[in-house]
Amino acid sequence: MLSDALQMAGRSKMAPCVCLGLLGVLCWVWVSFASFPDDQLSLGTMDAVDRAAFQPQSALSEMEFASVSSYRGPGNLDGRSNKELPILLWWSAGLFPHFSGDSERIDCARSSCLATSNRKVQLYKRTASIIFYGTDFRAYEAPLPRLQHQTWALFHEESPMNNYLLSHGPGLRLFNYTGTLSRESDYPLTLQWLPFLDYLFTPASVSLEEKTRLRGEALAPVLYMQSHCDVPSDRDRFVKELMKYIQVDSYGKCLNNKPLPGNLEDTSTATEEEQSFMTFVARYKFHLALENGLCPDYMTEKLWRPLHQGCVPVYRGSSVVADWMPNNHSAIVVDDFSSPQALAEFLKRLDENDDEYREYLEFKNPKRVTNARLLDALESREWGVNDMTKPNYLNGFECYVCDQENARLAAARAHRKGPNTSKPPQAKVAKNSHMGCPLPSPGYGHVQDLPADDGWLQTWPQDYWQSLDQAEGLESLIRHNESDPSLLWKHIQSMAVRRARGKP
Repeated sequence: MLSDALQMAGRSKMAPCVCLGLLGVLCWVWVSFASFPDDQLSLGTMDAVDRAAFQPQSALSEMEFASVSSYRGPGNLDGRSNKELPILLWWSAGLFPHFSGDSERIDCARSSCLATSNRKVQLYKRTASIIFYGTDFRAYEAPLPRLQHQTWALFHEESPMNNYLLSHGPGLRLFNYTGTLSRESDYPLTLQWLPFLDYLFTPASVSLEEKTRLRGEALAPVLYMQSHCDVPSDRDRFVKELMKYIQVDSYGKCLNNKPLPGNLEDTSTATEEEQSFMTFVARYKFHLALENGLCPDYMTEKLWRPLHQGCVPVYRGSSVVADWMPNNHSAIVVDDFSSPQALAEFLKRLDENDDEYREYLEFKNPKRVTNARLLDALESREWGVNDMTKPNYLNGFECYVCDQENARLAAARAHRKGPNTSKPPQAKVAKNSHMGCPLPSPGYGHVQDLPADDGWLQTWPQDYWQSLDQAEGLESLIRHNESDPSLLWKHIQSMAVRRARGKP
């Protein structure tokens, strides 16, 4: 998904960007190709860097930004020159949605900014916001000191297992703006794996009649295909128990009991929806669609791909997946059953009753899609997936931050000029609901019943709680205005000692 977005971004002068105007009109922004030359950005000693942080906004006056005629979105009347615009710094250079190494002007819905991945501008006064990619964000590498005039923005569309620091309130409170998998975030990416509504309406790749015939040739009713086995959702433990009660064909490295055909052994075919692979897995009535991590709005291709193919997903992941299904009869939710055995008995019944099974595919008829939330979300989202007629979500979030920052800076200027007539800008802080995910739990059984040497037990719960320590440690670093992130461990240790002594 991320690679698709990166391919869509920064490949031509006409780079896509979301307009957030009054009517939500989509537009394209023209970005100018401009770079921070290394010789002009050479900061020399640390003293020079420290001084740069307190220089006036003309500090970048010697830097050259190409001036081109920009197409501005409806509502963008920003006539400032490049040298007057606030700067957005993409801290994760690999996510920078423009040409690598460049710094570009972006013209968004209501305002304009300069965007760069050049960390040399971190301490500059005009650098208004730093944008982080959640998977790459590490407390011991955070850009410190955190300057009072800068905001932090979080972009994170991936699994909670990639960074459990973001599953805790103290970790999320570090950020002012969020674009995450959660519907509660400032810029929701919840349906990133569903490219468009018609994706669901594609006719079944393999007919029910053919699936029934294949069942008679010893094909199992249930498919499992995973090669990433050690994950916080502990899905293999669940599948291993399920296998005691129903036949499951498992082709991946995890619980493998059947080899893939030679022409499908390249795992890239599974990620790119290669047709022969898709047809192969579509032969199965049921797909075990088990996410690698559990979080309320975290749903991936494991859920949407079986629906696309005309198979029934047996799903465990998002606890509120029903909120996003085409109708209330299109997926089988693992957590609705008291045990793997109870689930297996239900699947066997559907396997033997074609009429009941067909009810789970009725959403293929657009008239049977009854979920207004799903329809509204797909209709109103401003970004597209593999759709060059719409902007991608990287550029969209960048523009969201740009417009928010310009509004914040304008409010601050108005307050300075007329403190009695203009209120200062209100601080915007992310909430736990913007990403926070629960403590990992065993895929089957109770945590207290696991042996002490269980590999999952020794890994994921510990990672979860250690991430909380790191989040609180980084908060402490910022609170003490530290400039050395390597002091994180010292602050964590000090907090642990205080807790042991019963002190806050």
